[in-house]
Amino acid sequence: MSNPTTKTKENGNFIMRMGNACLRFSLKYMPDASIFAIILTFIAFLLGIFLAKQTPLQMINHWATGFWELLAFAMQMALIVVTGSAVANSPAVKKGIRKIASIPKSGKQAVWLISVVAILVSYVHWGLSLIVGALLAKEMAKQLRIKKIPFEYGLIAAGGYVGQMTWHGMLSASIGLSIATPGHVLESEIGIIPMSDYMLNFMNIFVTIALLIIPPLAACMMHPKDEHVSPLEADALHAIDVEDVPISKIPENPSVGDRLNYSPLVAWGMGLLGMFYVVYSFATKGFAALDINMVNFIFLFLGILLYGNIANYVRAVGAAASGTAGIIFQFPFYAGIMGMIQYSGLVNILANGIVSISTQTTFYLWTFLSASVVNLFVPSGGGQWTVQGPVAIASAKMMDADMVKTCLMVAYGNTWTNMFQPFWAIALLGITGLKAKDLMGYSTAIMLCSGIVFIIASFLPV
Repeated sequence: MSNPTTKTKENGNFIMRMGNACLRFSLKYMPDASIFAIILTFIAFLLGIFLAKQTPLQMINHWATGFWELLAFAMQMALIVVTGSAVANSPAVKKGIRKIASIPKSGKQAVWLISVVAILVSYVHWGLSLIVGALLAKEMAKQLRIKKIPFEYGLIAAGGYVGQMTWHGMLSASIGLSIATPGHVLESEIGIIPMSDYMLNFMNIFVTIALLIIPPLAACMMHPKDEHVSPLEADALHAIDVEDVPISKIPENPSVGDRLNYSPLVAWGMGLLGMFYVVYSFATKGFAALDINMVNFIFLFLGILLYGNIANYVRAVGAAASGTAGIIFQFPFYAGIMGMIQYSGLVNILANGIVSISTQTTFYLWTFLSASVVNLFVPSGGGQWTVQGPVAIASAKMMDADMVKTCLMVAYGNTWTNMFQPFWAIALLGITGLKAKDLMGYSTAIMLCSGIVFIIASFLPV
């Protein structure tokens, strides 16, 4: 977005200087998200050879074995982008987004507001937070630009992304939902732990409240002075200024097919059928019904209802599909990384090393830090728990540690380094027109400021 040297002219508070330093590093060294996936592939390959004592051929086999294991997950993530974008681009929802986006009177206010909104929504569901944050960032940028108010687009987008650091202690926590489900893979080791125990304990309540305060404040303090705001590049300008998908009308002298395509009865019948199942699922399963498939199910049928006919909804889906290009390319590479990490035994080596340097006091901190590192290689919360959960629980038993706190520290580590790892930013980058380097410097600075919350939590009782 800007030449790194333009940032060196600015003096400001410590948070602002740290943000600028991280941004300069990001602009100079941070590769595109696609290159990041390939670089991590080579790193995992070499670690498997030198640490896990695997042969190059074995590591290639591990890579190939895992390469296609996230196809279903990739489709789920693509649907989150497409169905979420289609819903957010509907006339009714756009009106609400524009209303929120019109509130800020300065770049700093925009950063603070979008961070708070993203975090609050993440407490309901991480996927919803990702799409709402991206679309709100784009709309805020559009309105600030119309008002000729200087703003730092990369920082606003980082605020919209911050929900990916705050979600794993609340309603959509993949680890919490897993250990609360009868028959989960570690039931013989830890039994069933209700979501109420996972969420409603002193430590997690402290983290939840602190994360609603510190990241938005840090992001707000990071906003540069007006004269040092980065100029927008062509891709970002295009994303901000792109015209809305027009709502088409039934053609004159319509055919039978046209009448069906534009029929409100067909759309409402299908939409209500889907929403009936949603209500039924929550009535019978409670919060256990909330997973990535349910989010996509809700957004799909809600979108049909909001557009009122199938024709306009399909047009909206087509317009949103371009934002899935990064997902389609990168997810197989991350699946291959997961395969190398899992099948070579690298996670076990890392976790056992952490236990060897831990005490009763520091075990939870090291668990958090190790999970933060593992997340760089296995950025899926559910995927990370699959490979690290058994080792974390075994280590906790060796240390006579609390199981709920151990699970939460793995969850916190899984989300903390999301702000440095562009994996989950793919969808946001596609919607906002930004590059990873424009976002990750700021998000890394927010991550560092927020780390104190998790460090303090590691020493608190549950």
